[in-house]
Amino acid sequence: MSYFKILKNGLINENPTFVLLLGMCPTLGTTSSAINGLSMGLATTFVLILSNFIISLIKNLVPDQVRIPSYIVVIASLVTILQMLMQAYLPSIYATLGLFIPLIVVNCIILGRAEAFAAKNGPISSIFDGIGIGLGFSMALTLLGACREILGTGVVFKSDDFGIAGIPLQGESGGMLMFVLAPGAFIVLGYLIALVNKLRKA
Repeated sequence: MSYFKILKNGLINENPTFVLLLGMCPTLGTTSSAINGLSMGLATTFVLILSNFIISLIKNLVPDQVRIPSYIVVIASLVTILQMLMQAYLPSIYATLGLFIPLIVVNCIILGRAEAFAAKNGPISSIFDGIGIGLGFSMALTLLGACREILGTGVVFKSDDFGIAGIPLQGESGGMLMFVLAPGAFIVLGYLIALVNKLRKA
């Protein structure tokens, strides 16, 4: 399989959010805005790429009986590094995402790709798989967050933490608060999944 096909697979054919429906906890919990969705997606991508790479290197060294625990130790170590980096350099984003950063350890997307791809392929292919799946996840979270933010507040890519005013797409009175809250996540995600399925079958 070519590297381009591996990337396309993660972005479209096996998009973790819209096609495989994996990682629904951070998908629904962190996408109240486009910035939050993008930040969560990129954080997960960081862990996904490095965990795929490391697991592809150690796959022949790990006994089959302790395969899953070994993979989880690798993932947990990378998440700990990510937490420290975010606390040091991006404290506002770390505070906003909160508990969802350590929960990357148990994100089924990462362990699933480790088991399904990295444990059966070489390091370079595994890196490209991590990039493809990670970008697919980031794209989905950003799109979901942007839709919820536009419908809920009338502005997109607004961030008080970074002093970004955002792009106004409705009047100041525009927006329905429900879409920023939990029910809005389910509604918007459902419509986006239906739209993606329609486009994939067209």
